[in-house]
Amino acid sequence: MAHAIVEWTDNLAGETDIRALLELIAAAMRDADGVFPWGGIRVRAIRLSDYVIADGKEDDAFVNITVKMGAGRPAEFKQAFFTRLFDQVKAHFADLFERRYLALSLYVEEADEAGSFKHNNIHRRFRSAP
Repeated sequence: MAHAIVEWTDNLAGETDIRALLELIAAAMRDADGVFPWGGIRVRAIRLSDYVIADGKEDDAFVNITVKMGAGRPAEFKQAFFTRLFDQVKAHFADLFERRYLALSLYVEEADEAGSFKHNNIHRRFRSAP
């Protein structure tokens, strides 16, 4: 299980490629040497139209990424992987960051298996894949 939820303010529409960001996140998860089972990867975006940022007086924008994953991955892996991922996210938005007010954030949450219920046959497709 690795789910990434990208929340982004709609005042970024037309200024950035959110689909490319989703692909970037999914590719990073697939390329993590099998740490994230491919059949459990879910990356999605939620466009926000109702929000207040800071004092509400500028055309501020934000992109928040929340990654939810099962527990058990080593702390060293999490630190290295998510540092690399956030660096890629910052690079994705580098030009935009120079042109406008923009807040980027990434949060990682580990699911409690006792409160996680799944039924997924997508894993079958990837039994022989990395």
